[in-house]
Amino acid sequence: MAVTVFVDADACPVTRIVERVAKEHGIPVVLLCDTNHVLSSDYSTVRTIGAGADAVDIALINLCNKGDIVVTQDYGVAAMALGKGAAAIHQSGKIFTDDNIDGLLMERHIAKVARRKSKNHLKGPRKRTDEDDRRFEESFRRLICGMGL
Repeated sequence: MAVTVFVDADACPVTRIVERVAKEHGIPVVLLCDTNHVLSSDYSTVRTIGAGADAVDIALINLCNKGDIVVTQDYGVAAMALGKGAAAIHQSGKIFTDDNIDGLLMERHIAKVARRKSKNHLKGPRKRTDEDDRRFEESFRRLICGMGL
């Protein structure tokens, strides 16, 4: 079975790690971004999708197939990828599964409701560290090996 890695690449901090590891395994990579981002790659195919709130997400889900790997920080995209039989991993290294996705979606919903009720804005994500990159790479390699690739 041919496997492709699809990356929701708008502001994705692990793109180069994905490319390096996928290249080691001979797995093609497709980076999807919107027209507000300019990406180039010596290894991956770059697909620039028209601007729009969910344009990249919809394109990614339309392109991925059973057995592919999706790299995304969006729980909704991960849920749809799992529904198609693809594997999904967060840029933190968390591997999405049928067992954890419902809880993650519920947490996202609860946080969204809390943000709407609060006048205080939450801080953005903390600065990414080398340890974060190491954790992602380790999980990504484990995912690939678990798929027999």
